[in-house]
Amino acid sequence: MLHSITGRSPFRQAPYGNNNYSCQEYRPRDPPLMISIINLRIALIGGAGFIGHNLALHLKALGADVHVIDSLQVNNLYAFSRAQSEIVNRELYVQIIQERLDLLRQADVTMHLQDAREYHALNQVLNDIDPEVVIQLAAVSHAGRSNKDPYSTFDHSLRTLENALDYSRGNVAHFIFFSSSMVYGNFLGNIVTEETVCEPVGIYGALKFAGEKMVIAYNQVFDLPFTIVRPSALYGERCVSRRVGQIFIENALTGADVTIYGDGSDALDFTYIGDLVDGIVKVIENEESKNETFNLTYGGARAISDMAQIIGEYFPDITVKYEDRDSLMPERGTLSVAKARNMLGYDPNWPLEKGFLKYIEWYRSLFARNEVGVG
Repeated sequence: MLHSITGRSPFRQAPYGNNNYSCQEYRPRDPPLMISIINLRIALIGGAGFIGHNLALHLKALGADVHVIDSLQVNNLYAFSRAQSEIVNRELYVQIIQERLDLLRQADVTMHLQDAREYHALNQVLNDIDPEVVIQLAAVSHAGRSNKDPYSTFDHSLRTLENALDYSRGNVAHFIFFSSSMVYGNFLGNIVTEETVCEPVGIYGALKFAGEKMVIAYNQVFDLPFTIVRPSALYGERCVSRRVGQIFIENALTGADVTIYGDGSDALDFTYIGDLVDGIVKVIENEESKNETFNLTYGGARAISDMAQIIGEYFPDITVKYEDRDSLMPERGTLSVAKARNMLGYDPNWPLEKGFLKYIEWYRSLFARNEVGVG
């Protein structure tokens, strides 16, 4: 088992920037040093969100000592509970978030109610936990909201990150930062690799890229071992972020129109939450993941019209309408996962036809079980 350390990791570390090769040039490596997750102390900052709670539940099931640190303020329980009643589907989202918290409690995941923007208080909580791995999830996770409120986005994204990094230097064996496919900006071709030059568009992508640079700088200055992960177009159970697939399903269940912005040809690398969670486990377990950046997506873009078609097969009476595309939403496509496959054994197995159907069935079950407020 890996133990908390000060200074350098006891294991061999590859320097950042040693991966300047194309995905076609990856070669099998010697068997890497592996780290046991059993009893590993892991702190998830912002861990009560969509990604975080799913990851926490899975890590706990694998035997890790999991701690969630969250203020429940950003796109979470307090935000929706205190919001005005005209917020779209507010009652439904409060119920979904409560289900997250119930599942964490039932799994005996330790919850620390703490705002990560408060430097000294966060340090005290982390000191008490003494984590070996810190996973930084705290952020505003919506591009549109980020563009509308840059100050709050900076405060909840970069401020929280800096606080987490400053504790972690000299104390933590592995720091994992959640970035985004939005750092790439407009894809110049149909596929990007981790070596593709990043040209983010808008506040959200710019702050994520800035966060990556901060993480790398802490490695350069303080030898903090890190991994940067770049997900894309996530979907899955208990999300309240108003992502495209979530909106499609909710509208179909309530008889509202399904709206596509643009002509439907925009392609996204839709990724089911289960694939991402499995990828993070491999990042934690594999010593070769340190000081590297990985795309953790399905690895194959699909048109938004494909998602709408699946909805149409389940709900044949829906109406699909088209509106103007958001000019601040970059043109995207496939994120190559060849590097993660070769170095970590990452193996995504939830194509849209499989993962999105599972998501639809979960929503249908939710509506069948409960009287939920929508609209």
